[in-house]
Amino acid sequence: MELIWFYVAIVLAISDILHTQLMWKVLNDFYVILGGLIYHSVDYSPWKTWVIHELMEAVFHFVILSILFLSPTIGILAALTHFVIDVSHTVLIGHMGEIEHRALHFIIESVVFMLLYGL
Repeated sequence: MELIWFYVAIVLAISDILHTQLMWKVLNDFYVILGGLIYHSVDYSPWKTWVIHELMEAVFHFVILSILFLSPTIGILAALTHFVIDVSHTVLIGHMGEIEHRALHFIIESVVFMLLYGL
């Protein structure tokens, strides 16, 4: 079994940490203003604002993984998988701690990519 599934899951986890660090520590002011602009442009809907945030995060992961693996297919699959997990666990589980959140993502993403690339 090849290990590409493992590499994709690891890089996606690192990409998620990178996104968090960039948006909340480096570009915090810009990110808050952008969130406000999006909120106002979607008729003051927190739900729509959150979905747009998740879609933008998926685009970030798509770009990072597509560049690192030189494969838009891996980028799309990684972004879509991450998006579905984020939306699902927020709707179904609610708030999670940082460790639990990262572990949930890594386990599910690993299984998805194991099924796609490992078998």
